Amino acid sequence: MSTKTYMQPAAYQSLPGGPLDVDRSFYDQLATAQRTLTHQFELPIRSGQAWEVPAGSIVRIEAVDGPQVGDLNMWNLHNRRERFWAARTRQLQRSSMGTYDRFWSTLPYLRPLATVVADSLADHPDAAVLHDLLGTRCDPYVNRMLADVDFDQHCHSNLTRAIHPYGLTEFDVHDVLNVFQFAGLNENNEYFMDTCPTQPGDHFEFFAEVDLLCALSTCPGGDLSVHMWGPDAASTEEQLEHCHPLKVQVFSVDEEALAGWSQPQPAQYQGQNGRHGMNST
Repeated sequence: MSTKTYMQPAAYQSLPGGPLDVDRSFYDQLATAQRTLTHQFELPIRSGQAWEVPAGSIVRIEAVDGPQVGDLNMWNLHNRRERFWAARTRQLQRSSMGTYDRFWSTLPYLRPLATVVADSLADHPDAAVLHDLLGTRCDPYVNRMLADVDFDQHCHSNLTRAIHPYGLTEFDVHDVLNVFQFAGLNENNEYFMDTCPTQPGDHFEFFAEVDLLCALSTCPGGDLSVHMWGPDAASTEEQLEHCHPLKVQVFSVDEEALAGWSQPQPAQYQGQNGRHGMNST
């Protein structure tokens, strides 16, 4: 398989000052601004929880006592049809997320739901393949297909249970950001996962650009240091030894740090996808 490095520029670019040209100084100030803790919880292993985040707040996801991957979903709190769009985010940002990258929402809205403001692993040697956007959540369907076993603590299941109190269902769970996950494409262009490098205190923070409903799952594979499927797969009990909780904190930010900020507006496209004059039925 070719190991050629491609030097072509990014396909999706904006003009200076455009929507992809983030005001880094603003988000740097936010990351260090005076903040007040408004909500926190510790997410146990192999579980999920949903929570609300007011626009203008900062969310911190932190490793507690060992390496652990977390699968994150995100919706507009007031319109659940608008949710995080991992595929478009990969195109507009990168195949993994880091500081200043934005969580873009689905059509027809297409706006930043949140922006990454801090990442303690930004200087890690493998930072380019941490906080993975290439893969998605593990789920009981692929587990039944590959392992011939039913197991209800996959991230898809954890997220499904977490959002149930908000009137959402399995159909609302979507492709995730794999927070702290070490993953990419190997020399054969096959998707791989490797041991999560987080240590206690490592964290990932994002700024809510709109009112959000977030949901997080502590992956049943834990730090992903053992295989979940295939001939070398560890049992779910063995995987359990590599699982740790995650802490979530929500902070309000000093109003002075938000001076000049406003919530991003939905996409301004005014057409009807070529349906002008067509019968609405």
